[in-house]
Amino acid sequence: MGRFTAFRFTVDASPSQVVVLGRHAGASRFAFNQCLALVKEALDAKRRGGSVVVPWSGFDLINAFNSWKTSARAGRRFVVDSAGSVEIVASGLSWRAQVCQQVCEEATVDLGRALTAWADSRRGNRPGRRVGFPTFKRKTRTRPSFRIRCTIKAGRASIRVGDPTAGPRSVCLPRIGVLRVREETRRLRRMIRTGRACVRYATVSARAGRWTITVTVEAADLHPARRHPPRPDGGGGWVGVDRGLAALVVAADTTGRQVLRVDDAPRPLRTALPRLRRLSRQVSRKQRGSRNRAEAVARLGRAHLRVANVRRYFLHEVANRLVKTHDRLVLEDLHTAGMLRNRRLAAAISDAGWADLARIIGYQQRWRGGQTIPAPRWYPSTRMCSACATIGPALSLSVRVFRCGECGHTADRDVNAAVNLAVWAEQHAQTRDPKYEARSPTPPEGTALAGAHAPVKPALVTEEPCRHEYP
Repeated sequence: MGRFTAFRFTVDASPSQVVVLGRHAGASRFAFNQCLALVKEALDAKRRGGSVVVPWSGFDLINAFNSWKTSARAGRRFVVDSAGSVEIVASGLSWRAQVCQQVCEEATVDLGRALTAWADSRRGNRPGRRVGFPTFKRKTRTRPSFRIRCTIKAGRASIRVGDPTAGPRSVCLPRIGVLRVREETRRLRRMIRTGRACVRYATVSARAGRWTITVTVEAADLHPARRHPPRPDGGGGWVGVDRGLAALVVAADTTGRQVLRVDDAPRPLRTALPRLRRLSRQVSRKQRGSRNRAEAVARLGRAHLRVANVRRYFLHEVANRLVKTHDRLVLEDLHTAGMLRNRRLAAAISDAGWADLARIIGYQQRWRGGQTIPAPRWYPSTRMCSACATIGPALSLSVRVFRCGECGHTADRDVNAAVNLAVWAEQHAQTRDPKYEARSPTPPEGTALAGAHAPVKPALVTEEPCRHEYP
């Protein structure tokens, strides 16, 4: 067992099950907010000079919430006996027996992770943008979601996929029961039956009025036939991947041979933009709080969800084509967040999904035993000639053919950039320090470099948990 993957299914829930799922999502949100309130109360008491222990980790928060939910602060009742005396009895949360307690525990664990991330970011131990202190979750703006762990009692798992008593297209959860799903579960059931996968937890969430369940499993490594054979020590075999707008992906090796070009990207946002505008106008014309406005908002949400699904599906197809055929890939370290500030290109860049493509290629390559590295952010792959390594002036986006002013070399703009990336990887992949996590010190393209393909230490791509539905 060496990798984590997830299988996402659409829940075909009945009206009564929708109520139950909404109750569990509300319990998760309530537990998160209540634990955050307990943390803030403890912090305020500590600032006033009191000797109060602040619950910070996930286990401390679970214990604090379990103590609170049975106390009089969570709920109490007045008991009057036959003599007329009144007694206050602590009853705790009246609805705590109606939901699975793991839902509240997982919510407190999430809060513990958020508090740890805030503390690490404040001390400078966390890379990336600074993380703020956790805030309360609002019912109107928070996507309904909850998570349940898989436990085994008496040899029976609490989360079962395709239970014989419920049918193959079903997922059984504790306290909730059998949930019918629309997709086929044969692949996941086969992996579990043969011992190649073990269910860890299930996440149920709602978006655009549609409930989905994501089963996260710890799976064995891919079959050796689907993994890349080990390469001998050396710097060869690299393929540069250039991401763009005119062509989503252009891949080439050091010899200048183009191995992949994707020009037919679906661009789902541009295609659905007229419909999205029409649905947005319908929402703005409806009265706030009315049922018609709620239905219009649901239609708009389903349209946005379809755009995201089409983009995700296509990015997985492109990533599979690259990863299955090449074991060494190099991508540019694009500053996507900064590029989105350009109001003329923000919509097109968002529609391309460059960051998601890099993330998918990264973890799929690790599954198959390959290697993916990022080139420095300011490496002039577009301005550099792949034949003589001469750095020329900046090119506008309308120029699609690269012409070198020194040697006269002419090539497609994207192919030239991909070749430069592959050449950089062959020269510097072996000198890469795995402990180096800072940004590359290479100057921007407007400044002169010390030489062509100057050796620099690239920024590492941080590993993220996988969130896609294919093993």
